[in-house]
Amino acid sequence: MRFLGLLLFGMTFLFADLVDIYRTQGIDAVKEQLEKKLQEKSYWEKFLEDKNIDYGYYESTKFLIFVDKDTKELKVYKKVDNRFSEILKDSVIIGEKQGDKKVEGDLKTPEGVYKLTNKLTKLDPFYGPLALVTSYPNTFDKALNKKGHGIWIHGMPLNQQREEFTKGCIALDNPNLQNLDKTIDLEESLLLISKDEIKKSTKEEISLILSSIYKWKDAWKKSDIDTYLSFYSKEFKRYDGVELNSFAEYKKTIFSRKQDKTIIFSNINIIPYPNSLNKKMYKVLMDEVYRTNSYKFDGKKELFIELKDNKIEILSEG
Repeated sequence: MRFLGLLLFGMTFLFADLVDIYRTQGIDAVKEQLEKKLQEKSYWEKFLEDKNIDYGYYESTKFLIFVDKDTKELKVYKKVDNRFSEILKDSVIIGEKQGDKKVEGDLKTPEGVYKLTNKLTKLDPFYGPLALVTSYPNTFDKALNKKGHGIWIHGMPLNQQREEFTKGCIALDNPNLQNLDKTIDLEESLLLISKDEIKKSTKEEISLILSSIYKWKDAWKKSDIDTYLSFYSKEFKRYDGVELNSFAEYKKTIFSRKQDKTIIFSNINIIPYPNSLNKKMYKVLMDEVYRTNSYKFDGKKELFIELKDNKIEILSEG
């Protein structure tokens, strides 16, 4: 009760403070104060107090599909009341060769986070009744110059036996594949493929990422090039191969125009990112609205970040 009383007192004080700012300085000043609050790690720590973020932070994703290449297990988790609970589990067959996929035909299953982009039903009977198509190679894979395509979650042959491995895809028994297809929504699902069990996220990590995203956005909006670029890793590479120096020069040109910008992020998802680089990584996936006098964008924003020395470093973006 004492904590609740203090919380209500704090909210009342904040509201009164914002009303006074609005009365004396207008709505834009109120918005600025709220934006500053979103840049505070302490705000997000309090926001996350009663939330389970073992598997990351999700505002729009409802299904997580984990594939552990070491145990050759697939697990499906569904979000209910802000918590993910396991709803399916099955053994799978993966690529013949160990390690992360890097080139076409290396017979390896990739490691990372992928969307499910499509369902195929008109298939060679070898692949079973259906296949769920993954987004490999994703933006980060392309930045690392990884090659290959056609990584699916598919079934077992309808009329023949098969080897105990695939060419890089993930295969499971046909009834379980059909059950998976009926259970999930492709647009609200993410696939995480790792070489072993993924370590649980912490509120410390997620709070740092969320506050840093809003600091990065603030620098972007204000054309503060030095602060903006300070969020980028020296290893940064865009999906098209553009490295940090060229990216920085391009951004300096854009920022020098000092255009008024509107930038809105929503449906933020922060996903632990399995990788073969031994980095503590997350993928940030969110909706972005971007407006200037000369440019308009409404779509998805991806950031692939490393947590290093208590800060985020953007390795790639798309």
